[in-house]
Amino acid sequence: MTYENIFDTHAHYDDDSFDEDRFSLLDEMFENGVSGIINCGCTVESSKKSIEFTEKYSKIYAAVGIHPQNAAEEKADALEQIEKLASHEKVVAIGEIGLDYHYDYTPKEMQLEWFEKQILLAKKLDLPVIVHDREAHADCLELILKHRPKGVMHCFSGSVETAKQLTDIGFYIGLGGSVTFKNARKPQEVAASLDISKLLLETDCPYMTPVPFRGRRNNSALIAHTAEKIAELRNTTAQEIINTATLNAKQLFNIK
Repeated sequence: MTYENIFDTHAHYDDDSFDEDRFSLLDEMFENGVSGIINCGCTVESSKKSIEFTEKYSKIYAAVGIHPQNAAEEKADALEQIEKLASHEKVVAIGEIGLDYHYDYTPKEMQLEWFEKQILLAKKLDLPVIVHDREAHADCLELILKHRPKGVMHCFSGSVETAKQLTDIGFYIGLGGSVTFKNARKPQEVAASLDISKLLLETDCPYMTPVPFRGRRNNSALIAHTAEKIAELRNTTAQEIINTATLNAKQLFNIK
C-alpha cells in the first residue's frame, strides 16, 4: 500500500552506501509519498554534507552535531564550527549527539563532556537536540533531566517508564525499524502506550531496516512498514500514525 506525508526525522544519506544512487533514490521517494527528511550530522564534515543536501532539496532539513563515536577524532574547534553551521536557515536541530557505551571509540568522560556542551549549545541557539543513547540510559536521562532541552530520543530502546519520564518534560520519542523486529518487546510496548503527540517516525537509514526488508539498506519510504506495525499495536491506521508523527515533527523542529 502507498502512503503519503511520510516525514523521516533521522536519516544519513551522506553514508557511502548511497554513493551509487543517492539522488535518484531521493527524487523517487519525494515523488512517492515522502514529504520531508532530516539528515543528521555525526561529524563536522557530515554536518556540512547534510546542509549541502538541504540546498539541493526543499524537503530536506539538516541537523548538525558530533556523534559520541566520533568525538575523539574531532579537532579542538569542532564545537565552534558546529555553532557556525547551525546558523544556516535549514538547520533545525543539534544532532546526532548523545552517549554510546556499546563501543569504546571515545572515552566515557569525553562523551559526557561533548554531550553536555552540545545540549548547552542547543539551548543557547533555541534548537532541539537529536539524542543517540546506546547502553547509556541512566547517564543520558540524567543530563536531559538536568538541562531540560527540547528534543527527541532517537531510535528509542528504553522502557515505558523512561519514555514517560522523557515525555513528561516535553521530549519526543523516535521509533523506527526496530519496532518491527521479532523480539522487540520494549519498543513495541513503548509504541503501544506512548502519548501519540510525542511520537516521531524515523529510519536511521541506511541502518535499522524494518521487516520484511531487514538486512537490506534502509530508506525513508520504508517508514511505511514501521507505521503499519505501530498502527497494529494501537488499533488505528498507518496513514493516521504517519500524519500524526509528521505534524509532531513539524512542531518540534519548527518546520512550516
